[in-house]
Amino acid sequence: MKQKETLLNTVGIDYSQNIEDMGDEHVATSHETPLREDAFAMDDDLKIELIEKHFREIMHIMGLDLTDDSLRGTPRRVAKMFIKEVFSGLDPKNKPAAKLFENKFKYNEMLVEKDITFYSHCEHHFVPIFGRAHVAYISNGHVIGLSKINRIVQYFAKRPQVQERLTMQIGNELKEVLGTEDVAVVLDAHHMCVSSRGIQDVNSSTVTSFYSGKFEKDEQTRAEFMKYISL
Repeated sequence: MKQKETLLNTVGIDYSQNIEDMGDEHVATSHETPLREDAFAMDDDLKIELIEKHFREIMHIMGLDLTDDSLRGTPRRVAKMFIKEVFSGLDPKNKPAAKLFENKFKYNEMLVEKDITFYSHCEHHFVPIFGRAHVAYISNGHVIGLSKINRIVQYFAKRPQVQERLTMQIGNELKEVLGTEDVAVVLDAHHMCVSSRGIQDVNSSTVTSFYSGKFEKDEQTRAEFMKYISL
């Protein structure tokens, strides 16, 4: 079987089954982003080629005139955007390398990086999720460059996501990278699947949290973190 056919033909799965019955009742099935085992069998250039082809067909089905100068390049632009930008966090080769440094200052209080802007996409409708991430950790002998915290947030955000999973992925990654249990993550985000369709509520936001170590067990530590991010 050719490489293209492997991606496009998934035998024995009825994707339409019960979709209408589900409606807006969505569930997250795993802490890990759902990926097939052959997710990276194709290189990026081939993925872009195939997405361009199929997005062109989608636009054609909707009745758009693809000979128009404004629309002619849209399928290619969308394909490149999907692979190289907004969903680049799916590919582990894009995972940021996080170099640790010895905590020579012996700083043993929490470090808080707040108001990290992130953009993601709802995996149920493929429309944007955007908001702010607030992250804290207490050093276990090592520290990480501040920009790497931002990059970790962006890496996991650049996937089709649900906010709960995104929060846990950021928290667990920081625990592993830093070698400490003392990590806190709070995300406050707007979901375009809520504001631009469905209920069309433009004012609400969704808040999720991840606490481990002292942030989970010690109310005073957690309260201090919440004080900092509310300033």
